[in-house]
Amino acid sequence: MPVLIPQNQNRATRERLCPFSRFRECGRAGFFVFALWLTLLGIGLNDARSQTISREYPLKAVFLLNFAQFTDWPTNAFDAPDSPFVIGVLGDDPFGDVLDEAVKDEQVAGRKFVVERYARVEDVKNCHILFISQSETRRMDKITNELKGKPILTVSDIDNLAYYHGVCVRFITENNKIRLRINTDSLKAANLVMSSKLLRVAEVVPAPTK
Repeated sequence: MPVLIPQNQNRATRERLCPFSRFRECGRAGFFVFALWLTLLGIGLNDARSQTISREYPLKAVFLLNFAQFTDWPTNAFDAPDSPFVIGVLGDDPFGDVLDEAVKDEQVAGRKFVVERYARVEDVKNCHILFISQSETRRMDKITNELKGKPILTVSDIDNLAYYHGVCVRFITENNKIRLRINTDSLKAANLVMSSKLLRVAEVVPAPTK
């Protein structure tokens, strides 16, 4: 169902929500194909900071939604068969309302999506995908130690994030293009299995042995 945007909303809000209105009509597959298309063809982000944010984080929100479709969680990651699928944001929230809009009316394996925001890693409880904001750069060691062994797909776009920090997925912006770097060791430590379809379009570390 298309997203209806009230006429009394300001122009900035309408422009921020329009991508979801247009691509939601294609379903979840359409969302992900759109995101991969932008990534693989190297569609650049605008240089102006405000325009970069408006383009970058709706795209990242689409990826967070679709990571749920391409990753398998252990059964103990959910309290009940109808427990919601939780996408969390730790630290300062760069998404605003676009993440909530991306998951609106969507489901995975019959589970509805819930978006939660956390000020501290200690607040993270039943979370399945956790986006770690750039505001948490200096606390990464504490965060990864706190989440160690938990079935949480950690995602971040922190620059120069060291390999040992153990984040599962990194968004990397190079020459105004968004790419994915996936750490298979971190996935294994979190007891998560990611689809080969997604691994094929990402940079995988450590590199697979031939």
